[in-house]
Amino acid sequence: MAIARFGRVAKRSYKSYGFCVKLTSVVILGLCFVFIWSVFSPSSFSVTTQRETFDDIAEPISANGKASNFGVNSNKKESKNSHQERNKEDKKMHSSEEKEKTRVNNGSIPLKSGNGHKIHKEPTKDKKRGGNLKPPQKVDKDQIQGTEGSEDEDLQEEKQEEDLNSTEEESMDGEGNGNEEAERDSDLTNAIELDQDSVEKLEDDNGRYGTSKKNKKKLGPLFDPKAHYTWKLCSSRSKHNYIPCIDIETASGRLQSYRHHERSCPRTPLMCLVPLPLDGYETPVRWPESKEKILYKNVAHPKLAAFIKSQNWVVEAGDYLTFPQNETVVKGGIQHYLEFIEEMVPDIEWGKNIHVVLDIGCRDSSLVASLFENNVLTLTFGLKDDLVDLAQVALERGFPAVVSPFALRRIPFPSGVFDAIHCGECGVSWHSKGGRLLLEMNRILRPGGYFILSSRHDSIESEEAMSKLTASICWNILADKSDEVSDIGVKIYQKPESNDIYKLRRKKVPPLCKPNENPDAAWYVPLKTCLHSLPSAIEQRGTEWPEEWPKRLETFPDWMNNREKLIAENEHWKSIVNNSYLTGLGINWSNIRNVMDMKAIHGGFAAALSQQNVWVMNVVSVHAPDTLPIIFERGLIGIYHDWCESFGTYPRSYDLLHADHLFSRLKNRCKQPVVIVVEMDRILRPGGWAIIRDKVEILEPLEGILRSLHWDIRLTFAQGKEGILCAQKTNWRP
Repeated sequence: MAIARFGRVAKRSYKSYGFCVKLTSVVILGLCFVFIWSVFSPSSFSVTTQRETFDDIAEPISANGKASNFGVNSNKKESKNSHQERNKEDKKMHSSEEKEKTRVNNGSIPLKSGNGHKIHKEPTKDKKRGGNLKPPQKVDKDQIQGTEGSEDEDLQEEKQEEDLNSTEEESMDGEGNGNEEAERDSDLTNAIELDQDSVEKLEDDNGRYGTSKKNKKKLGPLFDPKAHYTWKLCSSRSKHNYIPCIDIETASGRLQSYRHHERSCPRTPLMCLVPLPLDGYETPVRWPESKEKILYKNVAHPKLAAFIKSQNWVVEAGDYLTFPQNETVVKGGIQHYLEFIEEMVPDIEWGKNIHVVLDIGCRDSSLVASLFENNVLTLTFGLKDDLVDLAQVALERGFPAVVSPFALRRIPFPSGVFDAIHCGECGVSWHSKGGRLLLEMNRILRPGGYFILSSRHDSIESEEAMSKLTASICWNILADKSDEVSDIGVKIYQKPESNDIYKLRRKKVPPLCKPNENPDAAWYVPLKTCLHSLPSAIEQRGTEWPEEWPKRLETFPDWMNNREKLIAENEHWKSIVNNSYLTGLGINWSNIRNVMDMKAIHGGFAAALSQQNVWVMNVVSVHAPDTLPIIFERGLIGIYHDWCESFGTYPRSYDLLHADHLFSRLKNRCKQPVVIVVEMDRILRPGGWAIIRDKVEILEPLEGILRSLHWDIRLTFAQGKEGILCAQKTNWRP
């Protein structure tokens, strides 16, 4: 009874003072929980002690290059003041990192050069194993501090710009009384000047995907100095034409196709060597004679042999494939075809306002040859859905070409960079798959750029579908006419120059892409079914057409950040190429035609070679800042790539590879960096050259790897912690 009476009283009190009772109960229970937890919990759960368990973690590096004071007392105790100091340091470091992220860096500034130190120059056929690249015994203290970023970055950059001028003056005011070898050493000293630490900071803080390396784990050496490599030949279905990420890698099975429908790299990195053709590989015909003939054995392929028999623009003549100037796919000749296009659209002026062109399909490299004569740099995009391998023929002739599937993903180019795109009976069904393929052409075509489509006999259904699709994306058809001489119908479309026309569409199909979708994202990005908005502000890229060639090469528009640095870098590479590469490395540049800059930034190296009879493929890493639009704006060509994977080209495509601090930038990205060396061996022709600039600690083991591949090490040179290695590939295969 007493319990029941107490319950009725409590119930009446609860109804009268319910809220107060609830609040009081919660407070009492909370205090009880805190008291019990503090008495019975182990000391390892305390905030202070748990913080002290981080003493084995290395100190993170702040944005100014100094280690933050994340101190830990030896007696594992910390006072309240030390906690406050740490919090302040954390805030400072976080603030400095945020400033670094928002800051825009678009150049690698030359570093002050010291006295070079030549290590050795070897005879041509020296097969001595192991590396002997050694740095100087003494290194300038100021140079070490500069590379470690001990000074404030802004002041350091200003100092480096001043040092660039002084360096060039010193190279001009040489002693003049030294011997020829000393002069070469002076030239090579000038070639090791770029401030690579600033480039590394730029890549880490402003990468393509916006990732920053706050607590970058310090790894061991890039190459294992104790490793011994045993090489074997690849056993792929494509044999001597093997492209790892495009061709099926196994030679077994009953697969009907040699090729992947999309880029698909092997699960394990390629550690084998692509064999030479069955009849061997001879020194290719040199430019400009290669425009007219090439060695057949260098590009031999069963499907190619059958294709040649049905064509008149390429003829088998003994050991050579010849390309008669008066015989082309187009009746009347390619030059007549190009003139016919100019007559249809007078605004198209080959070699002036139209300089960078993409040719889809690579059916006839004679078009590329004729455009080259008109000062047009044409990149052939070989579609790897057949076995004819005509892109390989174009490369052997000395014309730019890349190969890739084109079905589900974007092709690796930035948006709005090509002046014109040409599809001459390329066999692409542009209106299929919801028009995604044509929308991809719209993405990479410059605002106001031209899409030239030629064909002999299109079905009525295809023409109607194409007309409907081009109207939906607001392409203006400038001309639609058949040439009486060639019997080819040519249609010329023009991409809009502003967004106003998109607003006038009755049906918003395809829709505009979301504002947060990056139009330049192209590496393993699926094709989109939307239209990217066109640039409208004057400070945006694409609002103005570039200058005419060749003024375009030396013009830096307002939308380019840090124009002064770009100009300084341009002059810097001119000095390196003219004073060192062309004269100091022993390379016969008359034998060089196809060149690749494996780690391009703003195209300075390619621009410095513009007076030579070469073309340069500028490769911009997908992990680096996106500078490829600047390269295209200057009238050069390039492509996105990740060097942890195989490049989209045939074996034996290039005469010279240039790698400026490529390996040191891949240290934290590739599981087996030696695969880059294997890839270099694949895409470089026998007798081709590699110029590698990097840290001495990387060049030493790299020299040993190249020797295991039987490359001739022609020259090694070191200055401080940086060095140059110049090597030549041989015909050796295991």
